[in-house]
Amino acid sequence: QVQLVESGGGLVQAGGSLRLSCTASVNIFSLAAIGWHRQPPGKQRELVAVMTRSSTTTYANSVKGRFTISRDIAKNTVYLQMNSLEPEDTAVYYCAGDNRAAVRWPLAFALWGQGTQVTVSS
Repeated sequence: QVQLVESGGGLVQAGGSLRLSCTASVNIFSLAAIGWHRQPPGKQRELVAVMTRSSTTTYANSVKGRFTISRDIAKNTVYLQMNSLEPEDTAVYYCAGDNRAAVRWPLAFALWGQGTQVTVSS
């Protein structure tokens, strides 16, 4: 019944920027955590960035300093600002949420969006 909808993907040249958006059908503050995963072609899905209910953030080492996760609670929306994009960032990006009552590690992402394609050309 809970839906996550991503948008903002596209084609960009190396060094460029994109901002992805994820809009939830529920108050995102009700989620223990919400974040972004990506799956490059032929590779495993990996966690890119996550924000907990208390706004603690965690990033994959490969994107630290380049990507920023943020939220607008009033709009039920989470963003992923991606700067200095590299061809290695090419992937389908998924928004996912952990809807448990409390923040627990490891996180359990039961809610998933449909994904949005990001392609970075060299």
